Amino acid sequence: GGGGGGGGCLVHSHPLHGSTASHGNSITTTATVHAHGGVGASASVPTPQPPSSHPPSTRHSSNSSAASTASSATGSESVTSDQDQADKVSILSEADSGVVCCSNTSRPVSYAGTAQLQGLLQGAAAAAPPGAAFYLTCPLCRKLVFFDEGGVRNLPAYRTMESIVDRFCAREALRCQMCETDPKVASIVCEQCEIRYCDACRELCHPARGPLAKHNLVKPRNAASQRESVCGEHEDTLSMYCLVCKMPACPQCIAEKQHPGHEVQSISVTCKAQKTELSHNLQQLSEKARSTTEFIQRLKGMSDKVTESCMEFERLVTAQCEALIQAIHDRREYLLEAIRMDKDTKIRILKDQQSNCTGKLQQTTGLIQFCIEALKETDSAAFLQVGSMLINRVANTDMTWHQEVTNAAPRVSPIVDLTLDDAALVRAIDNLNFMQMKAVKDEEERLPAAPLAPTIVPEDCSAENNSVTVAWHAPAHSFVDGYVLELDDGSGGEFREVYCGKETICTVDGLHFNSMYNARVKAFNNAGEGEYSELIGLQTAEVAWFTFDPILSGGAGSGLVFSNNNATVSVEGWEHRVALGSVGFSRGIHYWEFTVDKYTMDTDPAFGVARIDVNRNKMLGKDEKSFAMYIDGQRSWFQHNSVHERRVEGGITTGSTIGVLLDLERHTLSFLVNEMPQGSVAFRDLYGVFYPAVSINRGVTLTLHTALVAPKMDYF
Repeated sequence: GGGGGGGGCLVHSHPLHGSTASHGNSITTTATVHAHGGVGASASVPTPQPPSSHPPSTRHSSNSSAASTASSATGSESVTSDQDQADKVSILSEADSGVVCCSNTSRPVSYAGTAQLQGLLQGAAAAAPPGAAFYLTCPLCRKLVFFDEGGVRNLPAYRTMESIVDRFCAREALRCQMCETDPKVASIVCEQCEIRYCDACRELCHPARGPLAKHNLVKPRNAASQRESVCGEHEDTLSMYCLVCKMPACPQCIAEKQHPGHEVQSISVTCKAQKTELSHNLQQLSEKARSTTEFIQRLKGMSDKVTESCMEFERLVTAQCEALIQAIHDRREYLLEAIRMDKDTKIRILKDQQSNCTGKLQQTTGLIQFCIEALKETDSAAFLQVGSMLINRVANTDMTWHQEVTNAAPRVSPIVDLTLDDAALVRAIDNLNFMQMKAVKDEEERLPAAPLAPTIVPEDCSAENNSVTVAWHAPAHSFVDGYVLELDDGSGGEFREVYCGKETICTVDGLHFNSMYNARVKAFNNAGEGEYSELIGLQTAEVAWFTFDPILSGGAGSGLVFSNNNATVSVEGWEHRVALGSVGFSRGIHYWEFTVDKYTMDTDPAFGVARIDVNRNKMLGKDEKSFAMYIDGQRSWFQHNSVHERRVEGGITTGSTIGVLLDLERHTLSFLVNEMPQGSVAFRDLYGVFYPAVSINRGVTLTLHTALVAPKMDYF
């Protein structure tokens, strides 16, 4: 595609289901196009990239267009134009931006755009010139461009690209491409072969006979060739520019009122203004490119510094590890020396004990020999003189021998009864890691940085009943003094701190049922607090599972007897005792039931809810901390703060079921007996935390059933 001629339109050419082949530095797109009659035609179309703003340009004369196209394809012809110096303000050197566009032997690469050619390329109309099989419609001005034997050369020339190519090609003189040594100045260019020849090489390599006779030989454009844009319709110089149509026009176009009422100004003024604007934009871009170049140099310098710093750090780590290894070696020598000293001590003790035993044995042996000789004495008076003394001495020796020798044991054990406690050291070695330091300037003291964010471990996190467990990993390369775990309120509200410590797992109890809690954790040290971890959501149970809590119910001295995994309760005394459930409720709808396993007619148990500080030695409902229904074999009453009211007929027996419905959405408490409502709503305006509760005395045994779906009540 190129700048539009005549009306100044711009026509794009795009590849169409074809293939591209590279010839030198040019790109040719081969597209197969079907005419209306169904006969396919193949067209080879060079596709240089048009500027995105569709600048208007004009068509050369046929010879000039062919020459310029040939020079663009070869990429090695040179042109010097006086226009190069016409407006120096629009010229920026390569040194301004630090960016080199291309070498002096390269050609700007063409660009194959989106495939829209099929919608533009159509079979030739009836008014087409002879030999024209297809035509293109300019999407801007809708002008038709027919394709005859000239092919793509019929398209408006891309003058800006031609000028750029010519200026780059002007760096070298046009030389013959066929001379083997010392190339001569070329005199002819073959448009078909795209090769330059001197006179001698033309006669030798490209004679004008045979198939070569049909080739079009033209003179190469020299550096002084001057091109001027002319109107494709009037062949007049384009000297004006329509600001509305955004295309150049000649005086005849203006005279014929092809641009009626449009604002028109001199094309040189418009060109000057656009060049000035482009120059200004290029200057800004050049500054950015220069700063980017400086930034790249900084990055390169930092890369060298990173390498140097890492090498220095490697030496430091190696030295530290060597110091640790040396410390372990020194400690090993100390421990081995302690073992040797222990060995010497034990051997010395054993030798002393052996020496003592040897001396004792020698004394005893001497006594035995003397006694044997004394027994040989035939003179009775002489024997009786020493007999009593020998008897006592032998007896004493035998007794002391039994104590000192027979029952004696080695004073030391031959087995080393020591072990090396290396578990802490092994853990320390396993945890030996880098610690993130604060980024500081040179010569400033380096301090540990605030820790990074911990990592939540989802597979170790869980929710059970109204409790959640959150686990996390310590942040890598961070020194940590402790962690702060935070939970929201279960409704997406503000977070609050629920744990602060060094552990990496925490269970939080006493949460709301049927609520989604979001948890997050952060680490801290002396440098400050780190970032929060990612959130994890944990859903508590929809319905509550709980039992009686012996501790909350008063402990071992309460007189209550719990069994069946704390689901069944009874009491031995006649005084009422209050048993509390293991969970408290402050939100939601909750329902639980009691089964009467044993009941005598001379007692009246009470069922309901209570606060944690209820009086546990009175009937439920006797103080302001409890709300209850007490019932006997015939009727029931509702009671709070020792005020009982609204008697309801219908009592209980062994096997009866009492249901308690705590609705903290409506803040009410209701009761059911044998799955039937026992009166209307018993209590209203209940706010705060309430625990399931029951008070019983001797003659009643109850079993608690939980995790039940609340029944639908048809009254409020």
